[in-house]
Amino acid sequence: MHRLAPVLLLALPAAAVHAAPAVPAPIAAAVKAPTRTAANIARDKYRHPAETLAFFGVKPTDTVVEVWPGAGWYTEILAPLTAARGRYYAAGPWERGLNAVRAMQGKDAAAYGKVQLAALPATAGQPSVPDGSADVVLTFRNVHNWRFGGEDQARQMFAAMFRMLKPGGTLGVVEHRLPEKRDAGAEEKSGYMKPSTVIGYATAAGFRLAGRSEVNANPKDTADWAGGVWTLPPSYAQKDVDRAKYAAIGESDRMTLKFVKPR
Repeated sequence: MHRLAPVLLLALPAAAVHAAPAVPAPIAAAVKAPTRTAANIARDKYRHPAETLAFFGVKPTDTVVEVWPGAGWYTEILAPLTAARGRYYAAGPWERGLNAVRAMQGKDAAAYGKVQLAALPATAGQPSVPDGSADVVLTFRNVHNWRFGGEDQARQMFAAMFRMLKPGGTLGVVEHRLPEKRDAGAEEKSGYMKPSTVIGYATAAGFRLAGRSEVNANPKDTADWAGGVWTLPPSYAQKDVDRAKYAAIGESDRMTLKFVKPR
């Protein structure tokens, strides 16, 4: 079970909670890209992509790495945002973890052909993100997956993200939030993580906490569901049981944390 020592908890760096920043025009345009699917657009009200990317300071000229992009929800936004003047890597388990992004490329090469696929974790001979090459590394709702793989995997992933970034680069993390007073054992099965745990992994890797945002907060989510975070939409693990109740709650309460690799 992962527990941070009380002394370490007291030593964790403080960071101001920031109001939602103004959304730059390039981000707003990418969120409105005509290539986005209707099903993904319908989830903007829960995921707040424009405000989230603005908080992380993503620019169209950046080299952006998205770690474990899953079904490509953010790929639909990051690809058009960086297509003209930047670079976008989708980095995940080779090759299965990138199959969804690869399928997007096959269906619409004009929109997604410039997306670069990279292995993470990477072994010899697999394409990878060069060390010190990224301006921004982003990961959305993945830390719990690494925690399920054991603390070593979580620590290794944060160390890998640190290596990818240029000095002064930004790591943006969005994750399902477990209240700090809860038993840390819930992190092992619920899909929720304590902010202190995520911050602990990041600072151990060398990052400095630069800010927090409540843009992805959902006070309706009590984070104590018998089926874990997957009880809520979009998973609806209970299928039709109390579906209207969970739909009214919406997607999970999420921490949004911005870290910086020191210069």
